[in-house]
Amino acid sequence: MTTQDTCAAKPLTGGCLCGALRYELTAPVTALVACYCADCRRASGTAASINTRVPASAFRLVRGKTRMFAKAADSGRPLERHFCGDCGSPIYTRHADDQQLLILKVGSLDQQQGLSLAASIWTASAAPWALIDRNQPCYPAGRPAPPPA
Repeated sequence: MTTQDTCAAKPLTGGCLCGALRYELTAPVTALVACYCADCRRASGTAASINTRVPASAFRLVRGKTRMFAKAADSGRPLERHFCGDCGSPIYTRHADDQQLLILKVGSLDQQQGLSLAASIWTASAAPWALIDRNQPCYPAGRPAPPPA
């Protein structure tokens, strides 16, 4: 087994600001996406929420329990926002109609090395002062659906 294989086998860890919530993630973090929709701005208190999609089966809370707020997203899909009930740190969101996938808030990860932005979505909703990386793919609304196989 190489050093790289050993490192890949270790779960990623993360949690909230106050430490009441801790989690492990056994899936790799790949494409980071910045979401500039109004709801993400309000939920994060910043210009965008930086997220990555991971399988729900690869995510495990090891300490604490999230609180949840549900609201329809700009797309119209019901969205569950999971956060720390003590400090308010956002941890993940999940479409209520897709329990197989989590949208992890990348800022909650302990390990940030080697991560980079792959795309920006809902840029038409961005605040006028938002800094959007135009060197990456930018979508005025959500990402387009993949073509049928």
